[in-house]
Amino acid sequence: MADKKQPSDIAIWLGIADNAFTRQKTVKFGDASAVNSGRIYSFIVVFGLGALWVLASIMGFVEPFYWPTIGGTIDRVYLLVTEGFRNVPLWEHVGISVFRVISGVIFGALVGVPLGFAMGLSSTARGLFDPIVEFMRPIPPLALIPLIILWFGIDETAKIFLLFLASLFIMTIAARSGVSSVGISKVHAAYSLGASKLQILRHVILPNALPEIFTGLRTSMGVCWGTVVAAELVAADKGVGSMIMIAKNFLQTDTVVIGIIIIGVIGYIIEIFMRYLENWLIPWKGKG
Repeated sequence: MADKKQPSDIAIWLGIADNAFTRQKTVKFGDASAVNSGRIYSFIVVFGLGALWVLASIMGFVEPFYWPTIGGTIDRVYLLVTEGFRNVPLWEHVGISVFRVISGVIFGALVGVPLGFAMGLSSTARGLFDPIVEFMRPIPPLALIPLIILWFGIDETAKIFLLFLASLFIMTIAARSGVSSVGISKVHAAYSLGASKLQILRHVILPNALPEIFTGLRTSMGVCWGTVVAAELVAADKGVGSMIMIAKNFLQTDTVVIGIIIIGVIGYIIEIFMRYLENWLIPWKGKG
């Protein structure tokens, strides 16, 4: 009996057909690994929102909501690309914001991951740091801006430190949760095979904790992108957040919308990159 015709690569990429792995699934509801990309619906949503914006601009529905028209926004994009904003090229505004966010997340991970591991592996470390972490975690980074200005002034250090704090406690809790999720049977098996504590940390605990750590990284990236506008309020003349706030003062809603779109697009690109990096570095995620 001839095999059924296999779906095309485009259909699989769009998520309207199953790939070789998901076709083997007999039960799909409740199994996250059986969920395909669904990219076709993403394209439909983006196209639909764009068409709605065009229609609202033509019908004149955007003015009462202080929302720019699609034509005016395109013209403003051209001006920002060719002339920049306040004599600063657009790419420089975007680049400095990306640098600040990535710096904050990296420093937060460098401190938060070891701290979370220590809290997950040591009763002493947990007792010492748990009150501080649980107390600071619910406090929004915006509430710390006055103190950060007093401590670090208004230069670049203050902005990166604010984003560092936004990332630190998320990474700490993610790492601690990752350590706590390690099956004790795996640790016992490693000890029975003669593994040392360092080998267990390297070959058992770290691989099992990495999925939680990557979830923390993705969450930290999103929180830091949401905080970068506030970070760039601290006497910043460069950055997408600064561009949005200055444009708001002059009622340039088209520039505000462009800045919001830039932040969303870059955040989405970073999220997609993190997903691919996670699939590459942690192929065992969700496979027991």
